[in-house]
Amino acid sequence: MAQLGFDNEQYLKLQSERIRERIAQFGGKLYMEFGGKLFDDYHASRVLPGFQPDSKIRMLAQLKDDVEIVVVINTSDIEKNKIRGDLGITYDMDVLRLIDAFHGYGLYVGSVVLTRYDASDIVSAYQKKLESLGIKVYRHYTIPGYPLDVPLIISEEGYGKNDYIETRRPLVVVTAPGPGSGKMATCISQLYHEHKHGIKAGYAKFETFPVWNLPLSHPVNLAYEAATADLDDVNMIDPFHLEAYGEKAVNYNRDVAVFPVLNEMFKKIYGESPYQSPTDMGVNMIRACITDDEAVQRSARQEIIRRYYKERCEQRRGSDVQSGIDKLDLLMKKAEISVQDRPVVAAANLKDETTGGPAAAIELPDGRIITGKTSSLMGASSAMVLNALKALAGLDEDLELMDASIIEPIHKLKVEHLGNHNPHMHIGEVLIALTICATTNPDADKALQQLDRLEGCEVHSSVILSQTDENTFHKLKVHLTCEPRYQTSKLFHG
Repeated sequence: MAQLGFDNEQYLKLQSERIRERIAQFGGKLYMEFGGKLFDDYHASRVLPGFQPDSKIRMLAQLKDDVEIVVVINTSDIEKNKIRGDLGITYDMDVLRLIDAFHGYGLYVGSVVLTRYDASDIVSAYQKKLESLGIKVYRHYTIPGYPLDVPLIISEEGYGKNDYIETRRPLVVVTAPGPGSGKMATCISQLYHEHKHGIKAGYAKFETFPVWNLPLSHPVNLAYEAATADLDDVNMIDPFHLEAYGEKAVNYNRDVAVFPVLNEMFKKIYGESPYQSPTDMGVNMIRACITDDEAVQRSARQEIIRRYYKERCEQRRGSDVQSGIDKLDLLMKKAEISVQDRPVVAAANLKDETTGGPAAAIELPDGRIITGKTSSLMGASSAMVLNALKALAGLDEDLELMDASIIEPIHKLKVEHLGNHNPHMHIGEVLIALTICATTNPDADKALQQLDRLEGCEVHSSVILSQTDENTFHKLKVHLTCEPRYQTSKLFHG
């Protein structure tokens, strides 16, 4: 695991305090737009070693008596069956997953909002399904000229047509399955309706990246650009903040571009704007909780390289991502790094070259690099994991941990009975076999006990891995990259 550089408990404390201050600033009610991933922010945990992936939801759980969740979904995403790439489920199903997850933390979910409402059969059926589950559903409509025609937007023909979401608690968190769902528009629409009802309410954004008070060229901020390369997000100095306070602050282009329009909306609703800049709208205490900037910078640089390899592999799979690759090339130049700054890359590729077959390499917490090669029964990544566990357990690298009487029946089952053309054991299959052997073999048990120590380790494969092995590495919380090539020259790679 990377050297810790972030104080997660301090972050939970400071972020919660700042949100309470923001609620008080607006008289006791705040609509807060939550971007990014609430439950599994692995990007943040990779670039800020010590940040826990569930930090955002844990922070909300500390405020749960004051929190109400509103989940929004764009109806066009329902009609298109849009998929959340990291989970492989549609946005409409992810709404249900999110609600279940919130309930698991004891958080109150008040409603679901269907934005850019389209009364198609699919959308109507989805609304009925939600309501049959006891979930309140509201409709928000497309506004012509949004977001530039402020007089129309802030009128009865604009936000006035939207359903008024009846909320009960002081902090209303507005979140969604993914970007483009209409979170900000939902928040501002509610400010309009609350004002009509004589209720004072405010708006803020829960920010993680970019970090406004880190330099524009800091690797953490560059890593955010790398993560959003496909969205054309660009970090920039917030000109409104610089003019208002004489202080440089980092924001991103979309927030800076839309701020004049938001400012006009605030003035139309309140009579004056509560914010001088888009940076003012965010609540972000990340920098105050960085305890080792060098460790954080190292982790962020590795993330940029990982993103570069990810896009290269997507291109090899057939996706049109050249613009993203070009941007990542530029970001690596800005960060003054190359793929050679990832030690496992050279180790895996050298092993591939010397053995004549796919290979993999892992960097252990103590800096040792362990490799694995392809054999008749085992894939390179599976062999590497076994070798790494032996190294961590202090066992001889030539020691056989698994008896042939265990491995051979698994191989026979795969090939002869399940019709699998690839006889090599996947990582998950190897770990199951190792678990069986550990019941009678003390060395196998000792190796198995090291599994948790793989978390946070860097891994590189000389070929694109199967989805099965990628998923296992993800569950092991290993940071994986692959060369953008397949093991075979086949056209189809399942």
